[in-house]
Amino acid sequence: MPEGHRDTQSWPLSAEIEEFLAEPGQAILVTHRPNGTPHVVPVSFTWDSEARLARVLTGAQSKKARNLIAAPGSRVALCQRDNVSSWVTLEGTGTVYEDPERLADGARRYAERYGKDWLNPPGAAVIEIAVDLVMARNV
Repeated sequence: MPEGHRDTQSWPLSAEIEEFLAEPGQAILVTHRPNGTPHVVPVSFTWDSEARLARVLTGAQSKKARNLIAAPGSRVALCQRDNVSSWVTLEGTGTVYEDPERLADGARRYAERYGKDWLNPPGAAVIEIAVDLVMARNV
């Protein structure tokens, strides 16, 4: 394994990884289209260490949401990096929810992390990623 790189399935995560994931950065989300090719997009997200859930607020008709709806139980990856050489990837199963309680929880967490309200458009959804693998470098 390259120097500075580590995979972990141990919990809790290190304080350094938790601090890195608390920074209000963006990440790259990878889902798979029905034909198997990757769909890669930048997203804002929140991390809930206690529940081991990453959340991405989106529209239910977005391509990323439709990819997951078309293939229940799909694995996704979410990678946040800094401007130098550190990164953390959260990997797990992605599920799309449209219920108001989950959306409200996601919007509250978004506001806490990013310091602004999420727009909550009509047809809003939250992608919840049940994280079971974390990869990190220089964190």
